[in-house]
Amino acid sequence: MTDINVKKLKASNKQAGKKIGGTVCIFIILFIIGAFMLMPIYLAVIMSIKPVEELFVFPPKLYTLNPTLDNFRDMFDSLNNMWVPFSRYFFNSVFVTGAVTFFQCFFSAMAAFVLAKGKFPGNKLINSIIVVSLLYQSNVIYIMQYIIISELGMVNTYHALILPSIASPMSLFLLKQSISNTPDAMIEAAKVDGAGMFTICWKIVIPNQKPALMTVVIFAFQGAWNIQGGSLVYDEALKTLPTVVMQAASSGISRAGVAMAAAVFMLIPPILIFTLAQKNVIETMAHSGIKE
Repeated sequence: MTDINVKKLKASNKQAGKKIGGTVCIFIILFIIGAFMLMPIYLAVIMSIKPVEELFVFPPKLYTLNPTLDNFRDMFDSLNNMWVPFSRYFFNSVFVTGAVTFFQCFFSAMAAFVLAKGKFPGNKLINSIIVVSLLYQSNVIYIMQYIIISELGMVNTYHALILPSIASPMSLFLLKQSISNTPDAMIEAAKVDGAGMFTICWKIVIPNQKPALMTVVIFAFQGAWNIQGGSLVYDEALKTLPTVVMQAASSGISRAGVAMAAAVFMLIPPILIFTLAQKNVIETMAHSGIKE
């Protein structure tokens, strides 16, 4: 073997070693970050299956010696013994979450289509306002929202929980950015064939925005599932599960296990929705695309 071939072999070995070392480092870093993110969920599950005598052991342990489901039984018993049965709280959360998710996706999709493909005076100004609104949380306008809801007579109704959450600048921004990538030639061809703007929106543009829609569904569901509305709803029959969980958590240390069990129960639907939506997003991104 000549000296040139030996040098090339050594160089290739060094490059291969660097690639392997870089891959290992990236894997270790991602593993640490993933473990750090999963730790709160793991602790919540462990705390929910710990008996009462293990909840207050110091120093706290990351495992349980005698796992039990008594906390979950106590949770359902205590919630069923309240003024309103547990099924009513669960229905309220499912109804509010489903309504917010559907209407947020519906109105965000229509508004995003108009802002992305419509040409009218003030389009750029509205887009700038939407971008600026991403900097502010809903707490900034909470007082104004409460005044408007009160003046409209919607306090202590489902409308007070649903309507303020329908308008989402983040959902509108994501869908607008996605629809902007749709070729104008496709829309012009549909217009030549006699399609109206409503038909173009729902039969041509929106069906090709599944990745963005699934992302909006994830964010909308997560936000709606955690709606409490403690200052907007006073009737016990209209309260949602997060409100009841907060009430259980504030009942004292004797209900700490029940509060953790309720928190784990609250984690299940968002995780399921995220898992299903994430799968659809990956498949759609891998097999779809529009090129002009």
